Amino acid sequence: MKKLLGKGLLPLLIKSASVAAVVAAASTMSISAQAADMTESLVQNYAAAMKASANSQNINQIARLVSDDALISMSRKGKSTSLDKDAYLKLLQNSWSNTSNYRYDISVDNIVITGSQAKANVTTNESWVKDGQRVSFVTTSRVTLTLSTGNAVLLRAVSQVAIN
Repeated sequence: MKKLLGKGLLPLLIKSASVAAVVAAASTMSISAQAADMTESLVQNYAAAMKASANSQNINQIARLVSDDALISMSRKGKSTSLDKDAYLKLLQNSWSNTSNYRYDISVDNIVITGSQAKANVTTNESWVKDGQRVSFVTTSRVTLTLSTGNAVLLRAVSQVAIN
C-alpha cells in the first residue's frame, strides 16, 4: 500500500479531487451567472419607479429605467416617429422646461413574461400647464421590458398618443 501511495496514487487522488473541486465550483458559478427571470413584481417596480421619477422630473433616474438600446415608436393622427434613448430623454426635458405643474401616472396590465423579458400594455397619463392652458396626453403602449442589473428597464415601446 505504501508503495502505491508513494508512486503516484496519492498525487493522482489529489489531482482528481482538485479537478472535481474545480468542476463543482465552475458549475456553481455558471448556475449563478445565468440570467435571472423577469417577474411581475419587477414590472410593477418599474412602473412605480417611472412614476416617481417623472413626477420629480429626475432625468437621471429615468435614464436608468430606459435601456441604452431602447427604441420608442410613437404614433398620433397617422404620423409616426421613432426615438432612441437620448431623443426620448431630450423630449422629456424639453417638455418639462416649457411647462409647469407636470403630472405623470402609469398603469400596467396584460403582462406576459418570457425568461428575462416581459411584454405589457402600459397606459400613461401626463398633464401640465403651458401658456395658461392645461394639456393632457394619454399614451397607450405595448412595451417590452428587459432585465438589467436585476431590474426591469424599457427596451421597446410601440405607442399611440392622444391629446385631450
